[in-house]
Amino acid sequence: MERWPALELASTIRHDGDGGVADDLATVEDATRWIRAQEGLLPPHVRAADLTADEELRQTIIELRRAVRALFARAVSPAPPSPADAQRLMPAEEALARLNTSAARELIAPQLEWPREGTPATRLLTAQDDPHTALVAALARAAVDFLSGPHREQLRACTAPRCVRYFVKSHGRQEWCKASCGNRARAARHYRRHRVAPEGGSAPS
Repeated sequence: MERWPALELASTIRHDGDGGVADDLATVEDATRWIRAQEGLLPPHVRAADLTADEELRQTIIELRRAVRALFARAVSPAPPSPADAQRLMPAEEALARLNTSAARELIAPQLEWPREGTPATRLLTAQDDPHTALVAALARAAVDFLSGPHREQLRACTAPRCVRYFVKSHGRQEWCKASCGNRARAARHYRRHRVAPEGGSAPS
């Protein structure tokens, strides 16, 4: 299954399986685990597997996440945003400014590498020696690429009860981010159709 760093960041807020919302960036230790899980999704010079978060980095990533989720809400409009954001969305202009400022924290230049017997490849040249700054900038650039690319048109907020995820729609009738959400949504619809009214009659559908 294809993974996108921007979607991975947005999905650090998720349904906890018990009716609430979990935050994968809730502590410094949580943030470190999440960062290291992004190894391979980010440019090679961002050695995510070796990074350890501190509180400043955790808060910076959380603010970037707020911006990304606000722009995801704008992307799915006029459909409703994730219920986790509905009451506290960052204004779109503020979100754009935060995303662009974060992306600009690292100046990079693409360099062409072309071995005599190999195929051309791109390497990113950077003068940034702070790995935390490089990480945040890479996450922001990934969000810029996602939101300006073709996958934005397929972005959706999952409509299953209690789910707070965004997902990329992979087929024509997809309404939910995963099968378990579809099962929960169908069960909720069935309950609404067949629940018994207080007087003993069926409630209207």
